[in-house]
Amino acid sequence: MTSSTLTHRAALGAALSATVLLAACGAMPGAGGMGFSQASLPASIQVPAGNRVALETVGKGEILYECRDKANMPGQTEWTFVGPEARLMDRSGKQVGRYYGPPATWEASDGSKLTATQLAVAPSGPSSLPYQLVKANPAMGSGAMSGVTYIQRVALQGGVAPASMPCTMASKGQRVTVPYQADYIFWKAS
Repeated sequence: MTSSTLTHRAALGAALSATVLLAACGAMPGAGGMGFSQASLPASIQVPAGNRVALETVGKGEILYECRDKANMPGQTEWTFVGPEARLMDRSGKQVGRYYGPPATWEASDGSKLTATQLAVAPSGPSSLPYQLVKANPAMGSGAMSGVTYIQRVALQGGVAPASMPCTMASKGQRVTVPYQADYIFWKAS
């Protein structure tokens, strides 16, 4: 064989290997062509089969807490979650929407938005909000949020009530914001 034939065969073999690898990656469950995999997530927050990833976003912002009375526990107080305020960015860092509440609302830059019903949470770490799976309510307006079936909150950093700032009877009504970051993965029916 000539060196040009060997070079041609090597190039053909490399191209075939790359094609097989790309096809295998595209067939991965939950990949949705976006690269996101649920494999390492707790089973309780995994999206059911029959859905594909439609949009991956990174939410950066803050969570608002207020010092309030504990429910059904007179004389005791606790930091109570009030709501989020975050920018939603795509993987390249471009803002594509926002997340705010109450009620928890995901709004795309095109004006479409939705709320959702929580299905499950699972611990993500002692200093971070829990993982979360929500079932989307029908979207308002047409656009990126149309047809979204589920949203997962993963890759969490921060957002828990302040441990260094006590919530006491004397501080009732006080509000505090806590920075956080999370990935919000939007799913649509396959």
